[in-house]
Amino acid sequence: MTDRPLDMFWFIPVSGDGSYLGSDKGIRYAEFDYMKEIAQAADRLGFAGALLPVGSHCEDPWITAAALAPHTKRLRFLAALRPGLATPTHWARQTAALDRISEGRFLVNVVSGGDPVELAGDGIFLSHDARYAHAAEFLTVFRRLLAGETVDFVGEHIRVEGARLLFPTVQSPLPIWFGGSSDAGLEVAGEHADVYLTWGEPPAQLAEKIAAARKRAALRGRTLKFGLRIHIIVRETEREAWDAADRLITHLSDDAIAAAQRKFALESDSIGQKRMSALHGGRRDRLEIAPNLWAGVGLVRRGAGTALVGDPETVAARLREYQALGIDTVIASGYPHLEEAYKVAELLFPALGIESGRKWSHGTAVGEYGVGSGASPRAAAE
Repeated sequence: MTDRPLDMFWFIPVSGDGSYLGSDKGIRYAEFDYMKEIAQAADRLGFAGALLPVGSHCEDPWITAAALAPHTKRLRFLAALRPGLATPTHWARQTAALDRISEGRFLVNVVSGGDPVELAGDGIFLSHDARYAHAAEFLTVFRRLLAGETVDFVGEHIRVEGARLLFPTVQSPLPIWFGGSSDAGLEVAGEHADVYLTWGEPPAQLAEKIAAARKRAALRGRTLKFGLRIHIIVRETEREAWDAADRLITHLSDDAIAAAQRKFALESDSIGQKRMSALHGGRRDRLEIAPNLWAGVGLVRRGAGTALVGDPETVAARLREYQALGIDTVIASGYPHLEEAYKVAELLFPALGIESGRKWSHGTAVGEYGVGSGASPRAAAE
């Protein structure tokens, strides 16, 4: 086990938030002011970055990242990019502009997409493997543009002549994140990604996937870093944490679970989604799929569907197990995201050796939180 601090990111819920899964009770809509609160909290608490996902159910992650950047100081924005929505030259210009606006705090997460119905609404009609072939061509051009080259390229899906980027990025190189559990996805990651991003599976399964990605990169003389996308439910005690997990699905009906699982099975061709769904099979009675790894989120949420549940020391130990497999960055989240950002920073960061971004410069009066604040009760009372 290593004691090197993990790079901890948070999540901006651009499709909405809430206190319960699969229910309108306690729902929080994706209003910009609320997302700004979450970003500013993550920035202040010491999270290194935040992921913004892409999809027809989301506010646009790039416009949202551009709007949030001026309201934060250190937080990096990992915004998802769907290659088929625009040309690599267009995306390169957007990337460079956002990197300059944020003063070098922008990152790109390339997502090919796994829902043909949703993709059809965006005018993308490629098959599963063809989407990854398109992504490979896209990244060939995109990365060369970010490197300052003038690009001529003719592929099956993409053609450019004399493409170039006049306004460069601040970061050089700017890291590219990529995920994909299929053989086609792993091939693209091995050739083009800087960071391979995966959802939280039991450690033994994840070890196999990381090894497969490493092998493909090594065949090309490359190395990869690895990121883990997972939810965190951390409380002072194990019992409190598991109670919080159970509470998330208090208002989740069996009909809602069945409907969500049917939708995932019928509409998604994502291998990663199939792996997530197989972890629990849509059943409430088999949600702890590995020690402290809970699959309840995936009963109704597509994509990342697992959470680490427990007290700070236990959750930290589980994250260290993933780190030992090669994970460098954890992209965490929790419901609701504003309050859970504080819980993760206050409870889990110390156990992981991550320094909080908060700097206190005053004492607090007795009768509030004063004991232990640096001022003696007698002095405060006087």
